[in-house]
Amino acid sequence: METKVQYPIADIKPTNLEKHGDVRRDDYFWLNDREDSKVIDYLKRENDYNDKMTAHTKNFQSALFEEMKARIKEDDASVPYKLNGYWYITRFEKGKDYPIYSRKKETLEAEEEILFDCNKEAEGHNYFKMVGLSISPNNKLIAFGVDTLSRRKYTIRIKNLETGEIYPETIETTTGGSTWTADSKTLFYTQKDQETLRSNKIFRHVLDTPVSEDVLVYDEKDDTFYTFVYKTKSKKYLVIGSSSTLTTEYRILRADNPMGEFQVFQPRVRGLEYGIAHYNGDFYVLTNADEAKNFKVMKVSEKNTLKENWQEVIPHRNDVLIEDIEIFKDYFVISERENGLNKINIKRWDGSADYYLPFDNETYTAYVSTNPDFDTKTLRYAYNALTTPNSVIDFDMETKEKEIKKEQEVLGGKFDKNNYISERVWATAEDGTRVPISMVYRKGIKKDGSNPLLQYGYGSYGSTVDPYFSSVRLSLLDRGCIYAIAHVRGGEYLGRGWYEDGKLLNKKNTFTDFIDCSQFLIEQGYTSKDHLYAMGGSAGGLLMGAIINIAPELYNGIIAAVPFVDVVTTMLDDSIPLTTGEYDEWGNPNEKEYYDYMKSYSPYDNVIAQEYPNMLVTTGLHDSQVQYWEPAKWVAKLRELKTDDNLLLLHTNMDAGHGGASGRFEALKEVAEEYAFILDLESIKE
Repeated sequence: METKVQYPIADIKPTNLEKHGDVRRDDYFWLNDREDSKVIDYLKRENDYNDKMTAHTKNFQSALFEEMKARIKEDDASVPYKLNGYWYITRFEKGKDYPIYSRKKETLEAEEEILFDCNKEAEGHNYFKMVGLSISPNNKLIAFGVDTLSRRKYTIRIKNLETGEIYPETIETTTGGSTWTADSKTLFYTQKDQETLRSNKIFRHVLDTPVSEDVLVYDEKDDTFYTFVYKTKSKKYLVIGSSSTLTTEYRILRADNPMGEFQVFQPRVRGLEYGIAHYNGDFYVLTNADEAKNFKVMKVSEKNTLKENWQEVIPHRNDVLIEDIEIFKDYFVISERENGLNKINIKRWDGSADYYLPFDNETYTAYVSTNPDFDTKTLRYAYNALTTPNSVIDFDMETKEKEIKKEQEVLGGKFDKNNYISERVWATAEDGTRVPISMVYRKGIKKDGSNPLLQYGYGSYGSTVDPYFSSVRLSLLDRGCIYAIAHVRGGEYLGRGWYEDGKLLNKKNTFTDFIDCSQFLIEQGYTSKDHLYAMGGSAGGLLMGAIINIAPELYNGIIAAVPFVDVVTTMLDDSIPLTTGEYDEWGNPNEKEYYDYMKSYSPYDNVIAQEYPNMLVTTGLHDSQVQYWEPAKWVAKLRELKTDDNLLLLHTNMDAGHGGASGRFEALKEVAEEYAFILDLESIKE
């Protein structure tokens, strides 16, 4: 007779948390001590339980992993881009997990110079990530950031590209990025607060001087802001930016005057957002000034940059969101979004040309790619769709001829985009709002409710999940699954208003939109309650936690990756990374109105005795964005209260943080685990 595997039970140790005279009892508060051996023991017991409950799928997971990996070209390389006399290339070699960064002088036929082989750099580390590669203007030095713990605390080092020597300077606890000045001797970088990991200080480092003598040039005192530093594409200015959810401020300094004083571009005004690009003695300003909710473009002389001097170049439009601008010597490129769809507008400065790139379906993603060269007629952009692999395209803005530089290869010989259908449909939310859903599936599917369907959502920070191609996703589609992206409020798919309708005291629209999309997909016969699955990560994990408290009966299974589920406790703890900068997104619970609203939807606070779907919850022990204890506490409370026998699994990656595993293919093992969870519930075993 088969013995039933007993799930772990976390000790109940009540802690009373009081605010505004309201007391919340938290029985699992003790789990938030990473150093406590009992906490580690509990997480390991959960991992052991997960391993036992999924043991019968391990071979299937391995097969899925190999299948996904086999579609990916292992010996792959990026499309080279040219910067300051060198072509830069990122490439991968077969059987290796990490990138190789290289360059070639003047022509692509020149000898390759290896900047870094991250496969060698990663040896001896369970986790390795290199970011922020920054080449000095004289092409002789490279600054770079490395994280070997997955806490997003990067150490900056400098390498001499002529001798291969790595200099003794070691700059700790940074964002990893840095910016050289025109003299190739001075480096500006951003340091993070040791505890909260907020990017709060800009320092200036001069080569061959001790890091301890680095000069603090800017300290962002407001703990709802973070700061960063970069150089304009024109190479004329260094820029220090300060940003919060709702407000931005910039400081500028000539790049050939690194010891000078930064000047404020336009002082911060709460609610005023702007971004700047330098061109020909002027700055172009992308801003929401004067109630331009969807943003407009202004222009101002570099001599006097205050807002009162800004002049309108592209007006605000109610139905078009301006997302970004890109400046070239002869051309001005504007990235827009209309009715959810990406559009790229190209204008000549002299007014002789003004046109849009043509795109022709409703489930595509197009975006301006890497264009570091200022003096060029070539625009590099990328295009893909739910059924079409990614292409990198060089477009001649003068002749309008395009050259596909690279199309993503899907190996294995089985993929034919004509075997798949994508469509955009619209659900109607409970308040009458129409919510778009992008879908992809194999041809021949019948709308009889029998199809497994994975509905994905995020819906926070104005971050839009565009309909993008995934070769990995084919492992679901080819087994009869439908994949759907619900473009719920809280993202910016339908413009800035779409975001504002899903944040702060409108946050619940994100959750009800997702549920209304689910009900629509069931009503239309795409799937049924027995075959519907939902997935989201981070703030999308909060979405998962909310929908299963409100409408658990709609879903057969849920995948919640690094889920932000203990909203009230986290938002009251200003020592946790990211908290104070999030007040404009979620509200500040130190104010009772926001506390009450947040508590009314916070997944952890609203777990009740009811039936819940099958669930796979994943987290990383070193996660700096959503601390591991949020999902751990949530799972413990669900185990205590839920009234069903459905699966509830918690998998903690003991080596990783918010982004999961660092190796190129290691991350696929996590996807294979998620897909196997869904397919096993559908009794699909191979």
